[in-house]
Amino acid sequence: MSVSDLLRTALRSVAANKLRAFLTMLGVVIGVASVIAMLAIGNGARAAVESTFQFLGANQIQVAQRYGMQDGQYQPIGQKLTYLDGLEMLEQLPLVERVEMVAGRTVRARFGRAALEIGATGVTADALENLATSQGVQPANWTEGQAFGAQDFLDAGRYFTSAEVLAGSPACVLGYRTALDLFAGDDPIGETIWVERTRCVVIGVLAELQFQDVQDFYRSDPNEALWLPISTLIQSLYDEQPSVYMVVHVQDAGRIDEAKAQIATYLRERHAVEQDQEGVFLDDFDMTTRKDVLGQQQEAAGAFSILLAAMASVSLLVGGIGIMNVMLVSVTERTHEIGIRLAVGARGRDVAAQFLLEAVLISLSGGVIGVLLGILVIPLAASLNQGAALLLPGSIPLAFGVALLTGMLFGLYPALRAARLDPIEALRYE
Repeated sequence: MSVSDLLRTALRSVAANKLRAFLTMLGVVIGVASVIAMLAIGNGARAAVESTFQFLGANQIQVAQRYGMQDGQYQPIGQKLTYLDGLEMLEQLPLVERVEMVAGRTVRARFGRAALEIGATGVTADALENLATSQGVQPANWTEGQAFGAQDFLDAGRYFTSAEVLAGSPACVLGYRTALDLFAGDDPIGETIWVERTRCVVIGVLAELQFQDVQDFYRSDPNEALWLPISTLIQSLYDEQPSVYMVVHVQDAGRIDEAKAQIATYLRERHAVEQDQEGVFLDDFDMTTRKDVLGQQQEAAGAFSILLAAMASVSLLVGGIGIMNVMLVSVTERTHEIGIRLAVGARGRDVAAQFLLEAVLISLSGGVIGVLLGILVIPLAASLNQGAALLLPGSIPLAFGVALLTGMLFGLYPALRAARLDPIEALRYE
């Protein structure tokens, strides 16, 4: 038989039992729709991870104090990361381009009769530039798509110079809301405020800021800020050296692993880090790069995707078993018909091809409906996954391929069984 004859015969056989064929393909429909939705959720989760950590530059290494459980409490391990650690790191390590350092504490700020409790942040001279490039916040009411630079984050005055940071200058930059709370709309530039018992001259006010992502609204208000040079904060507001958080910028992103090794060696020597019995260093610091964070998060997202795919596979397995069951019933019902065809000269492979084609047609029809249903279900799946769902173009051919494979695998045994029937016994079957 020609391919067209086989296809025409298979279509007539499927159409002769429309309800049974539809009920049979339901399992495939659900399975394929699940595959489409689950792939979209998995891809969305990976895209969300990349978006969340896009503020981490490819040439940046985050260095922070290590914490662990001690005496039932979460406490810092070993020595603190200090401001001097960061300064000398820049001088001694050739791969390090610059070191951004941050420390903070809650303080009482006063001007005249106005006073407020606020988190004071000690920063380096590049903090404003980093804020502008972090892609986390932007000036309020900024035109969408329009580029902005560091100066657009200043509403009035100026920012710290490198010399002021190194010298521990008694200067400060206020957030937009902080300036309103302390000065009630008056010009604060050049005025002196008290931060605890330290006098600071206001040299700048940040512009009103807003989060670029509405999901970040749970974070602290960026307009409630009080920035000081980190050296000023440490010298004036701490009795002893605090632990600082560092972002180390490497000259060559391609050598970031080498830079990590240099930083680790440098800090181990400064902190006199010891080794355990197996020769593993008991570091009191943690280093993280974008590759590290994305790798861990992508592994978690990948495991999540595998779990979702396994769930979808169960539906396809059920659908495939349904196809096999119905095709076996069809073979039994049409045994006499098969006997006649074999008796008049039909080859076994023609019979097998017809039944296999019927199974594939049912499966592919279910695949088409399943793809359409899966696309319609994606918005619902996204709402259950905090809006993270992304349908890639390759997902649809993959779903069709899965449907085709399901029909072929589960239709093969009934097709072979039909082809192996004895013509004489088949003709006698009632």
